[in-house]
Amino acid sequence: MAFEYAPAPESRAIVDIAPSYGLFIDGEFTEAADGKVFKTISPSTEEVLSEVAQAKEEDVDRAVRAARKAFGTWSALPGSERAKYLFRIARIIQERSRELAVLETLDNGKPIRETRDVDLPLVAAHFFYYAGWADKLEHAGFGPDPKPLGVAGQVIPWNFPLLMLAWKIAPALATGNTVVLKPAETTPLSALFFADICRQAGLPKGVVNILPGYGDAGAALVAHPDVDKVAFTGSTAVGKEIARTVAGTRKKLTLELGGKGANIVFDDAPIDQAVEGIVGGIFFNQGQVCCAGSRLLVQESVHDELLDALKRRISTLRLGDPLDKNTDIGAINSAEQLARITALADQGEAEGAERWSPACELPSSGYWFAPTLFTNVTQAHTIAREEIFGPVLSVLTFRTPEEAVAKANNTPYGLSAGIWTEKGSRMLAVANRLRAGVIWSNTFNKFDPTSPFGGYKESGFGREGGRHGLEAYLDVR
Repeated sequence: MAFEYAPAPESRAIVDIAPSYGLFIDGEFTEAADGKVFKTISPSTEEVLSEVAQAKEEDVDRAVRAARKAFGTWSALPGSERAKYLFRIARIIQERSRELAVLETLDNGKPIRETRDVDLPLVAAHFFYYAGWADKLEHAGFGPDPKPLGVAGQVIPWNFPLLMLAWKIAPALATGNTVVLKPAETTPLSALFFADICRQAGLPKGVVNILPGYGDAGAALVAHPDVDKVAFTGSTAVGKEIARTVAGTRKKLTLELGGKGANIVFDDAPIDQAVEGIVGGIFFNQGQVCCAGSRLLVQESVHDELLDALKRRISTLRLGDPLDKNTDIGAINSAEQLARITALADQGEAEGAERWSPACELPSSGYWFAPTLFTNVTQAHTIAREEIFGPVLSVLTFRTPEEAVAKANNTPYGLSAGIWTEKGSRMLAVANRLRAGVIWSNTFNKFDPTSPFGGYKESGFGREGGRHGLEAYLDVR
């Protein structure tokens, strides 16, 4: 008889969530101009966590004016002085990492092991990394005297709320820009806690402004005439709309959009290692990852062996309370996202793909979807073409490297890919032909602040992270 896991819940007492939060404008929390609020709920229990002010166009204008006013002083600071603030923010994030990890898990639904061991260390690392660049910009390769752009309008998604904030704000501040950021409406709390960290770090008023709200607030921010730079991470459909809005203006734009990443397993791959990478590639954060390896391409000769091992491994995944340190699969972020995942999975089954999930008891409250595997999938299936953004893996086969490359590139997206092989020559040859912004070899979903990230085609343009991530916030004409 197998050993049972004892419950290992993380304490909620570490984080103090206020009953209500305002907008963060010019260094102060304030009500929305029209007084409107919305509720943010925990996806795993459907309990209301807090009430949050809802930004509208008038609030966006106030925040942009505050950022513009702060820009003159902030951009005039020596890089070494700006670096001090970024280092201070990074250290406070480390000091409050347990609190922030619990908060992120409550508001987002992802397992505490992920927020604690992946998200928060990376958040701090990005601020540390860009703090180091703040006084070295003339050596970044973008000219001898690069200048900041001005006010950056940033719109981030709900799947990595605090990490996407760090990806956006850290390089913007390091290069001397000021920021107006709109977090996703389902996950505003960690951004509001970050606003408190900015005050704790003594960041000058107006340098960072946080505006929780819905899509209309994001649209107003993107279209605001006094915003110099727009950065967006989210769906391809919204990204296209933003591109249309910005077209013909002087605004710089970076877009990090959807993906349908191919994870390619060759016949000489280490099977057990590949299985771990496949599981991490699609079930990390419940598959709600733009660069998820949602299409598994397996060489025919090892298909059956790999599939058996993969099903055994998936059967060991534990779904449940995200605050339990034993949990592998947490809650889906919202009822709307759960409905989309469910509809696409049902469509895959209706189109003839073979569906499999392990025996899995779903909690009675909250938004849950069991890890799901589809076999007998062809390139014509909807589940092989559309981004599902959930714990759903489509398995296809190939016979030759040429066929693998052709199938991997047969998508409008181009964000990520993975290659599993023991041959370095094969890895390099295949990687060179894949049209994806990031390609992992014998691993998947590994990130580092020194490494640029971004996509091709309908996965967007521009790069975040690394030296390359500075360019989008500098006037390099």
